[in-house]
Amino acid sequence: MTRALIVIDIQNDFCPGGALAVAGGDEIVPDVNQLMTEFDAVILTQDWHPAGHSSFASQHDGAAPLSMIEMPYGPQVLWPDHCIQGSPGANFHPDLTVDRADLIIRKGYNPAIDSYSAFFENDHSTPTGLEGYLKTRGITDLTMVGLATDFCVNFSAVDAARLGFAVTVRTDLCRGINLGGSLAAALSGMAEAGVTVA
Repeated sequence: MTRALIVIDIQNDFCPGGALAVAGGDEIVPDVNQLMTEFDAVILTQDWHPAGHSSFASQHDGAAPLSMIEMPYGPQVLWPDHCIQGSPGANFHPDLTVDRADLIIRKGYNPAIDSYSAFFENDHSTPTGLEGYLKTRGITDLTMVGLATDFCVNFSAVDAARLGFAVTVRTDLCRGINLGGSLAAALSGMAEAGVTVA
């Protein structure tokens, strides 16, 4: 059994002071760094949007951040501009032990479609390549930590379980946005998908 830690989107824009700050997002960094030492592999994901991404509220006339819109691939939250490629906000939190990572998966770089999951874009069919990487390395068990519990962690965990991985989400090392009850819905949805919510 080979175990991997998937560290999701611990980036400046998701931490206090960032463009899409998750409350307490920086609090988890020391314990995530410590946890990295316990796994055979560490994978970091990085939200990596081009400027003017279609999921940004600024690209839709009169749309407020955190409102919903229907995209060709389904419902989409419109976000404040965040994690723009090459910007300080897209960088990993400065205290995160980035050098421990075997792989960094960037997502959300297609301007026409958002990407919450580490495995698929939001059409649920365009792959990031992470599944193939894990399977060719013989990795079967995944533990997920990071930001935000109810979006990128949730989508990643559910997709991983659907792909046949054994998945644990360490909720003590995640923080959520909780947009209209999204946190409770994510926790129950992950459990229903067979994810161990620890």
